[in-house]
Amino acid sequence: MDISMLRKQLVRFRFVLLITLFIFSVFLLCLDYSFLTTNTTRITYLVPAVRNNNPKQVEIEIDNTPSNFSTNFNEIICCNTTYNQNSSVTDEAKNVSTIHDEGNRRKYIINSPPPLIQVNVDKVFTMLAPKKLDPCLGQYIYVYDLPARFNKDLLKGCDTLMKWENMCPHLSNLGLGTKIVEKSNKKVLSKKNWYATNQFSLELIFHNTMKNYKCLTNDSSLASAIYVPYYAGLDVGKYLWGGFNISIRDESPKELMKWLSQQPQWRKMSGKDHFMVGGRISYDFRRRSDDIEDWGTKLMFLPEASNMSILLIESSGYENEFPIPYPTYFHPKKDDEIIKWQRKMRNKKRDYLFSFAGAPRPNSTSSIRNELIKQCESSKSCKLVGCYFGQNKKHCGDPVHVMDIFQNSVFCLQPPGDSFTRRSIFDSILAGCIPVFFHPQSAYKQYLWHLPKKGSSYSVFIPEIDVKRKKVMINKTLLNVSKSEVLAMREEIIRIIPRILYRYPNSRLETLEDAFDVAVKGILGRIEAMRRKITNSYHAKVVAV
Repeated sequence: MDISMLRKQLVRFRFVLLITLFIFSVFLLCLDYSFLTTNTTRITYLVPAVRNNNPKQVEIEIDNTPSNFSTNFNEIICCNTTYNQNSSVTDEAKNVSTIHDEGNRRKYIINSPPPLIQVNVDKVFTMLAPKKLDPCLGQYIYVYDLPARFNKDLLKGCDTLMKWENMCPHLSNLGLGTKIVEKSNKKVLSKKNWYATNQFSLELIFHNTMKNYKCLTNDSSLASAIYVPYYAGLDVGKYLWGGFNISIRDESPKELMKWLSQQPQWRKMSGKDHFMVGGRISYDFRRRSDDIEDWGTKLMFLPEASNMSILLIESSGYENEFPIPYPTYFHPKKDDEIIKWQRKMRNKKRDYLFSFAGAPRPNSTSSIRNELIKQCESSKSCKLVGCYFGQNKKHCGDPVHVMDIFQNSVFCLQPPGDSFTRRSIFDSILAGCIPVFFHPQSAYKQYLWHLPKKGSSYSVFIPEIDVKRKKVMINKTLLNVSKSEVLAMREEIIRIIPRILYRYPNSRLETLEDAFDVAVKGILGRIEAMRRKITNSYHAKVVAV
């Protein structure tokens, strides 16, 4: 045969072969697609059934398609539980054994005791719902049951907690104090849940409110935070006056830290997931020396306490201190009580431009109180509630009288006193009175969780130095604030009223958050941030190695 003819035949053969292979490939693809869209792979189960109390194995076939509540296509469904074939077999899964495999049909025998009696298994599997998320996930708190000397015994000796005053009445009613009965016809207060609450009773109020917290747990392994209910402020109050030896003052704090460090919960994060409440200012717990003349205890300078988060009514600026509001007189049980009070403050007519409730500091050259009192007394638009000895002091300690003055004032002066902060700040906000601050540490650098970040949105700031040098007249400065600014600031402080009051301890609010809720949310966030930081640091070290 001619070579040229042979070459032509080979070319024709190659062409026919390629065409044939192409057609065959298309046919296989079509067949495979048809199989995938029409085939239903099924699993055969032998499920025990009971008839007349005689168990027997029943063969049932179900689709081998993924369950509608899983994204894993490699699973075995058994006994109302989903198991991954790649994971280790649990005790329940061991009760399922394969009989044989016939192509796409597999048979299983369930050897466990009969969980179902004459039931449609297909229907059961269809009705299986996704696991609901735990609403308390990330919010669980475990509360220590401390030895009585750190809380309960302090209450038993309430008459010895303060040198100048019997604290027993103030610690009644879950720490709220005696109930206020308004004798005047002014209707200054709302009808119920007003108490003569002492400014240093926060530890007891917080603890009793925590007992009703929605996400308490007795399992510390579930807890995102651990609460230490030590009444540190009530404890230290016994020793602030009287020249007590420092060993006596520091005895309870040291014993507490020793007890905590021995608990298994402490070892998990060396106490970094622990928190406590101090119902006094930070200064009372940070004695810097062992001089008997020095003030307070060394509680917060102890190494263990340095790992914990501390909630206080005033911070000294340490990174583990978090200020929360002083307790006020109003402790509502329901959202509606707060909403009605906000409406009342919004509609209140105010007769005074500004007011001041407080005592002078005649022996302090740094205090501006003397100058503020002088300016208030010389102004017809100012109302002074003098906290002096005698009749005036009685008015200053009368919640109805104080709230009446604040409700009738547009602005309330809030200068530093013995420390930067004062309980009057929160009484004035509760009354819808715009606070006037003279030092950033009185609020702007303190209550970051509870008050708006922008201080000018709810308050007026007058530099303390300008008052000392008599460069400013309070009356004139406040008159220069426009009406629109006043209305905006008042609306803002009325809006935040729920966040600065503590509800009745054994109640819960439905839609509003009170000071307790905000504090708990803040502490959970703080501890979670530390937990992530520790985890990230560990991973970074592992990668480096």
